[in-house]
Amino acid sequence: MVKHYYSFDILKKHKNSIILIGNFDGLHLGHQKLFRLAHSYKKKYKINIGVINFNPFPKMFFNKSIKNFRLSNFDQKIKLLEKLKVDFVITKKFDKKFSKISSFDFIKKILHKKLNSKFIFVSNNFRFGNKREGDVNLLINNQKKYNYKVIKPKPLLRKSKIVSSSLIRNLLEKGFLNKANKYLDRNWTIEGIVKKGRQVGKKIGFPTCNIDIKDYVLAKPGVYAVKVLRRNNTNYLRGIANLGYRPTFNQKKVLLEVHLFNFSGNLYNKILSVEFIKFIRKEKKFKNVNQLKVQIKTDLDIAKKIK
Repeated sequence: MVKHYYSFDILKKHKNSIILIGNFDGLHLGHQKLFRLAHSYKKKYKINIGVINFNPFPKMFFNKSIKNFRLSNFDQKIKLLEKLKVDFVITKKFDKKFSKISSFDFIKKILHKKLNSKFIFVSNNFRFGNKREGDVNLLINNQKKYNYKVIKPKPLLRKSKIVSSSLIRNLLEKGFLNKANKYLDRNWTIEGIVKKGRQVGKKIGFPTCNIDIKDYVLAKPGVYAVKVLRRNNTNYLRGIANLGYRPTFNQKKVLLEVHLFNFSGNLYNKILSVEFIKFIRKEKKFKNVNQLKVQIKTDLDIAKKIK
């Protein structure tokens, strides 16, 4: 189990470690390359790997209008970091007080005094400190003074594009799910609690689990083939999902509605992980419910054929 801290007060055994700083949203192939490099340092120097991340993301803290942004939620990120075999994670609450810390204090008081960092892994565009005044050059200029070494790995390129969280968000928003899943190295997944809805699906013969997508990025609204995991259950359920505004019923709020094949049972208040397998069609408004029912049957036939 990865040791999880919510402050920079860490155990002695975790000091003098490799520290990776970033949001690590989605923990995609680019991030995985970074962690592989960190593991090579761990092996060579016999020291631990730690991650500093922030909640909420600084970008979301400073711009409250950014709502649908994240590729993965907090719990998913911790599970993915466990898979990447990090030794500890520091999740610092990003608030007004912390945002005011100067870049020099971040280096001196946190990276040096609190953590006694040995190696610091950051991306080239990393900014930190009050008004984002600190950058990678500032870290490098202070490395001798505070006895750490900055590691600035080259980004992962695919077809001359940098594999990044923003690239994957963009792919999902445009409906290029296959490419997004490839760069994530897994199926993009929304995790959420099943809430009671308006029972519209049930009334028209296709009962659905309604899930609020919260801060997740809004992938292209439409119909997707999905597979679903219930918490503490290893058996996947196959299904179809509608992500969007349900224009036929004039809804304004984004919702994820999942219809499961060959399933009966009550899933209210249960946590589901919905894996997006294939984009089937974009969302559209139907003249009436009968037209919608015909289309849903077609969508189901398509989704059932997808392996």
